[in-house]
Amino acid sequence: MFDALTLVTGVAALLLAAWCGWAAYRDQPTKDWHFIGMAVVTVLALVQLVAGIVLLARGEKPEQGTTIFVAYLLGSFACIPAAGFMSLAERSKWGSVTVAAGCVVLAVLEVRLYDIWGG
Repeated sequence: MFDALTLVTGVAALLLAAWCGWAAYRDQPTKDWHFIGMAVVTVLALVQLVAGIVLLARGEKPEQGTTIFVAYLLGSFACIPAAGFMSLAERSKWGSVTVAAGCVVLAVLEVRLYDIWGG
């Protein structure tokens, strides 16, 4: 289940990155619809955080260590909200670029989470 959730979160982040990248290409700031997309991806990251903590509580262990796994879980959860807040401060196309970059970072974090868990 954790692997499927990691894949879905990574794909959703890349789709949001493409959408915000398209907005930046058209010289548009982030709009309300982008924030709804950010909320969806953040909820997926929250579900992943909870699922990871539940797996750890059940006694399952990641291959590369619990501490680094929890750190990556927390980082992946905080990635999109941080980019969203920064895009609010920059109401130009660069706000959209910031969100797109944050989404790409989240996708990379998802790949790393998969590696840490033992995929």
